Amino acid sequence: MLVDAITLGGPLADLPDQVRTLEARGYDGWFVGETSHDPLLACVAAGSAAERMQIGTAITVAFPRSPMHVAYAAHDLQALTSGRFILGLGSQIKPHIEKRFGTPWSRPAARMREYVEALRAIWHAWETGERLRFRGEFTRHTLMTPFFTPDDHGFGPPPIYLAAVGPKMTEVVGEVCDGLLAHGFTTPRYLREVTLPAVAAGAQRAGRDPADIAVSVPLFIVTGDDQGQRESVAKVREQIAFYGSTPAYRSVLDLHGWGALHEQLHELSIKGEWAKMPDLIDDEVVDTFAVVAPPDQLGARVRERYLDVADRVGLPTDLPVADGDWPQLMADLRGRA
Repeated sequence: MLVDAITLGGPLADLPDQVRTLEARGYDGWFVGETSHDPLLACVAAGSAAERMQIGTAITVAFPRSPMHVAYAAHDLQALTSGRFILGLGSQIKPHIEKRFGTPWSRPAARMREYVEALRAIWHAWETGERLRFRGEFTRHTLMTPFFTPDDHGFGPPPIYLAAVGPKMTEVVGEVCDGLLAHGFTTPRYLREVTLPAVAAGAQRAGRDPADIAVSVPLFIVTGDDQGQRESVAKVREQIAFYGSTPAYRSVLDLHGWGALHEQLHELSIKGEWAKMPDLIDDEVVDTFAVVAPPDQLGARVRERYLDVADRVGLPTDLPVADGDWPQLMADLRGRA
């Protein structure tokens, strides 16, 4: 099991020191999301500092960006990291694509499948010198001259991971991607009963082996001393409440018989009563979505819950764990005595 640090980024000047600290703690990878900072720029800062860790996006929002733009950026990041870059893509949801990014929304699963195929076609043309002839339903790429072709860096194209919750997008992972980025708002049961069967169905349709597709799961964690536990459980309640209010993620709650909770959360979110929402997240819900354990038991608890469903797990970078506890935590996560 690989252990990744999950961050939302921050000022670019701060990231190299953060990456060096996390690498010293023993993390295998550093993944950055897309919220208030550009994740591809963040990977430049992180990739310049990391000596061993893989560097990736979790996620880059795909649809507002042309596949050609992302192909160039990912190619450069693969060179910068000496082949340790992972391109994590995601579709976001319709309101953000249309109202925040100001770009069209249509048939996200089909569009994402084609997007990944376009990236691979572009990289293949660069690597082989063959003529670029990609004509899809949503995008076309048919012009590539030597002047615009980047030099071959020798590391090959980066792996493509895709964020997915619903079955259609998850099947796309199985069809065309190298890895799945599970959403933090998931549970081991949802992974076993919904996510992994959908990946397998997509892989079977494409004639691929599901075992070749990596599964990455970011975790909600409640740990620390008494004060740390209180602060982390409050944060986790807020996160669960926020995601639980979103219709796109209702299926996870429905699987556990908590559809009514989604309706309550969604109604409060529409009213703008965000402060009331965490109060609806009881201990049973927290225990289902989060790994709750003191630092000396955290690694073993994570392995117990996720070893059979995840190839890599993601931990928040702000865990309330003392510096001296990190070596044992990492050893426990990897199952080493």
